[in-house]
Amino acid sequence: MKEPYRIEWVDVAALIEAVLRAEAIKPAQQAKRDAFKVYGVLGTRRDPPLTAIFYDIMLRLGVLDRIIEDLTGARNPLLLDPKLRAALRVFIYLELHARDRVTYSRKLECLKKTASWLSTKSHPYVGMWFVDAIKKLYTYTFTPRSPEDELMIKYLLPPWYIKKVFNLVSEEEGDRILKAFMEKPKISVRVNTLKATVEEVLEKLRRERKSPEVSSVVPTVVKFEGPYNFDRSELFKSGKIVIQEEPTALASLILNPKPGEVVVDLAAAPGGKTEHMGELMNNQGVIYAFDIDRTRMRRLEELLRRTGITIVKTYIKDGREAPKILGRETADRVLVDAPCTSDGTLAKNPDLRWRLMEGDVAKLGQLQYELLKTAIKLVKPGGYILYTTCTLLIEENEEVVKRVLEKERGKVRLVPLEGPYSSGFLPGTMRVWPHIHKTIGFFYALIEKVGGA
Repeated sequence: MKEPYRIEWVDVAALIEAVLRAEAIKPAQQAKRDAFKVYGVLGTRRDPPLTAIFYDIMLRLGVLDRIIEDLTGARNPLLLDPKLRAALRVFIYLELHARDRVTYSRKLECLKKTASWLSTKSHPYVGMWFVDAIKKLYTYTFTPRSPEDELMIKYLLPPWYIKKVFNLVSEEEGDRILKAFMEKPKISVRVNTLKATVEEVLEKLRRERKSPEVSSVVPTVVKFEGPYNFDRSELFKSGKIVIQEEPTALASLILNPKPGEVVVDLAAAPGGKTEHMGELMNNQGVIYAFDIDRTRMRRLEELLRRTGITIVKTYIKDGREAPKILGRETADRVLVDAPCTSDGTLAKNPDLRWRLMEGDVAKLGQLQYELLKTAIKLVKPGGYILYTTCTLLIEENEEVVKRVLEKERGKVRLVPLEGPYSSGFLPGTMRVWPHIHKTIGFFYALIEKVGGA
């Protein structure tokens, strides 16, 4: 049996800081890296076990918050001081979920230092409230209050989302989908063919004691078991590989931009598909990349610098403004990788499951519809639009496409996609299922403009 990890105060502090930052910084991986760097954990032998603990906390946030309600009497943990909330999430997890894997080096010191930190950084009484709540844990038993609680505990997801999946497919298949979200995915990277060959990357990864395998769907995608330190990877730092999942890499191949063409990416950041299209175009032509998120656009620009793509012009603007900026019918191809619920990525982004909000689905569906309508204005007659999302929800996939096809009847047509993944619920569209294809959930619809908009 593996020896339990002996946790020190600095480890606890790093975990609390990471959980705190993860509320504001997305993705959670970045919040974790930033916090671990501050506390000297990043890249050390303590990094892998603490990373595993951090992701398990993220996986269980909804359950941990229900326990916080019981211990503190708070109607909603989000009303608590954020630092107190983060500290309670970490200690409740360590006490109730990690006893067989973690042992304290000096438990009393960890409690006292956490309480002192909370009182100094928040309110003088917050440290005392923290200690009182933790003391209650020793006589506490978590009991589900309802059938919805039982579903939440089983699948570690909000009950409304579980029910949507069961309504989308059968309950039996829904069970397989939701369990697939709890499986640890392999790391997936795409080879930048402007800087390296697949064989060169495979050889380097083998020398790094990885066992890489080439995707059967996208021949430039390579998968291997983690962990992997991208901050120290020469392949990554030199731009020879790009972090990208197999279905997202396939998107650019389906849109198939050619050298010299004009391409518009209406929701481009953080740039994996933008960069890939630049490769496929052999750095010839122009890509206009739109996104409203400044931080993610900085990541896009850094990715382009690292990989050597020079044909992208960026706009920190809402993609729906693109026709005013670029003009109508100016693009040969348009990518609408629309903002979405992103639930297809739950296996690789465990914290996301507790940010899923039922009320967002309809709002996102309307935004997706408007972006797709914008793409029709932008593309030339005979040009192509690829609509993609990383959600399983039909309201953000087939229903959006069907609505546009009906509204633009006679002006656009659906170009049927036949493999390599499964057919969508709308004939001609394509879906990626986590439980079937062993990767993220994804959706594709390819549309051709056949007349003036």
